[in-house]
Amino acid sequence: MLRSVSAVFALLCQLIAPAAAQDAPRSSECLAMANAPPRATPVSLRRAAANTDEVAITYAGHSTYYIDTPGGVRIATDYSGAYQIGRLPDVVTMNRAHSTHYTLFPDPRIPHVLHGWGEDGQPAKISERIGDVLIRNVTTDIRRFYGDYSGVDMIKDGNSIFIFEVAGLCIGHLGHLHHQLDDTHFAAIGRLDIVMVPIDGTYTMSLDGISDITRRLRASVVLPMHRFATPLDEFMEKIGKQFEIDRRSERTLRISRETLPSTPTVIILGGV
Repeated sequence: MLRSVSAVFALLCQLIAPAAAQDAPRSSECLAMANAPPRATPVSLRRAAANTDEVAITYAGHSTYYIDTPGGVRIATDYSGAYQIGRLPDVVTMNRAHSTHYTLFPDPRIPHVLHGWGEDGQPAKISERIGDVLIRNVTTDIRRFYGDYSGVDMIKDGNSIFIFEVAGLCIGHLGHLHHQLDDTHFAAIGRLDIVMVPIDGTYTMSLDGISDITRRLRASVVLPMHRFATPLDEFMEKIGKQFEIDRRSERTLRISRETLPSTPTVIILGGV
């Protein structure tokens, strides 16, 4: 009798375990990779991998990039509805700075609308797997009033840095960042292979400040945004000679983990 009960219990465990594993949230690979040695990929495998794992990143304008994943998920960052390229996104992320970075009335056909700010004084906490991408956030503070650069009157956790983990890539969007990041921010962000940084030098933060953050993140690819106010050459001068520069006329970058540049590179896509 005891042997029969044990057999039934073992069978139930086998049935339950796969379901539990499927339901458990997948942890961040980018956080794990931040503390792991770099992976070596044989040259013979890189070409084949790039064909299946490419992510397309398109600069739409201002702070809006479209990210198209290998699995067919389309994401738009700092989405206000003003910058449309191709089909409607499946996911939009928003930041609270002002109306060019969010909309309270997005197209109702967009299935996933992610606000970078919380409600009732609570920070936004986002960790969602949508198709083949994991989307999470790291909150930052924001100036309460537009044009107030004193840094005194801030809304705690009023905005978010969004991180998109897909096809082995860690892609970060710094949003409308208003202040320097401390060690806890960098630890929560983890490793970034691609980072989108605002370089206006005034509306977000100083060029010195954003240059310090860019150097510390040391992503393989830096994609400037909010680039209407400051010459790109000034940003390049401040981040230092360790970054290459790659100016392109096309708006779309197609990239995989295996085709990341070996030297950190600022890629300036077409558009304004």
